[in-house]
Amino acid sequence: MPRQVRRALCHLLLVICVASLTSLSVALGSQGGPANHHHRTKGRLRSQSAQAREALQALQARMASMSAQNSRDALTRERLTDELRSVELSLSHQRAVLQQTQRDLTEQAGRRTALALQRQQKAHELEQARAGLAGELRGAYLLEREGPVQLLLNQKSPLASERLLAYYGYFSRAGAARIARISADVQQLDGLDAQIAQQQARLAFLQTQQQAELQQLGASHQQRARVLVGLNMRVQSREQQLSTLQSQQATLERLLDQLRQQALRRQSPSVLPGAPSRGEPAAPLDLASVFGRLHGQLDWPVQGRVAAVYGEQRASGIPWDGVLIDAARDSPIHAVAAGRVVYADWLPGLGLLMIVDHGGGYLSLYGHNDRLYRAVGASVAAGDVIAAAGDTGGRPTPQLYFEIRHAGRPVDPLPWFRARQPPP
Repeated sequence: MPRQVRRALCHLLLVICVASLTSLSVALGSQGGPANHHHRTKGRLRSQSAQAREALQALQARMASMSAQNSRDALTRERLTDELRSVELSLSHQRAVLQQTQRDLTEQAGRRTALALQRQQKAHELEQARAGLAGELRGAYLLEREGPVQLLLNQKSPLASERLLAYYGYFSRAGAARIARISADVQQLDGLDAQIAQQQARLAFLQTQQQAELQQLGASHQQRARVLVGLNMRVQSREQQLSTLQSQQATLERLLDQLRQQALRRQSPSVLPGAPSRGEPAAPLDLASVFGRLHGQLDWPVQGRVAAVYGEQRASGIPWDGVLIDAARDSPIHAVAAGRVVYADWLPGLGLLMIVDHGGGYLSLYGHNDRLYRAVGASVAAGDVIAAAGDTGGRPTPQLYFEIRHAGRPVDPLPWFRARQPPP
């Protein structure tokens, strides 16, 4: 109940109590008193009763006004949440495109270097071919000065003259072939030059595109900041924070229930049993299952520093159901064990969320990601990179929220890790 409503109710109860005590006191003091005093007492009682009714009516009007305001705030919060989802999904897409652009830039730069090396090698081969051809041309020139007829007349042996003529024809054909190869090399060099020019143009275009994407990313950052300011203004009080977190928790519980129903319909061997309601004892851990046997042997899903642990109270009073880890933006998020992705989308309060079903009723949850690398239905192995760390869901800094659930209930994840702290 909001603090203002509680104060108004306390004020009304105080007025009613004062009126009741006054009427009781007057009634006791009026026994045996004169009649006119009795009339005055009744008048005071009627006046106090009218004041109490007015206070009650004012309280009811105030409660109605606050209820209407709460309804308007809920609609505004829902609109801002939808806007936050849209902005963060856009940011995630833009960062993915920017990362791909940077990979393309690196790849194109490597290809340009490789083409330049090929061109240098071809130029060296061309110089060697030209030098060899120059020597052959000098020999052919000397033979040509004699002429075939003169060579034939000057020789005493017909066989020697025939050999010289054969050598002359060989050098002529070799020279022609070498010239053809040099021409082909020159054409290949021209083609390499054209490829290098195209790659340079492509690099220039990618650089321009990258600058535009950086500007869009900055605009999206500003839009996200404005949305977060709007959301934070709506949840300043403890009661409002509690209401928001309870709403987000209910959304997560509904999602997990839908996943259980889907598993039941599929009749999967990793069917999730029905989750007990709040307050019921949690089901005992199934340490005989594949995932259960990993108790105390899991590696942390990300490098960083633990910011909040399981069971720790938040500012609103709601305890954490998992661990919150401070991490660098775009840090790789690893699956803690083999399983199958059953959810990969944005969820209020958790941002871009991935849920992996490990069988035996065990789930692992990874929230506040910047990007998700696996889709629903994908199989993952232990250690696979499934996401990149971010601040979606309204977090002020990049963090990973990690949770383990068994039979629909959260369990303390710390005893599952082989180390007490994630690697720095």
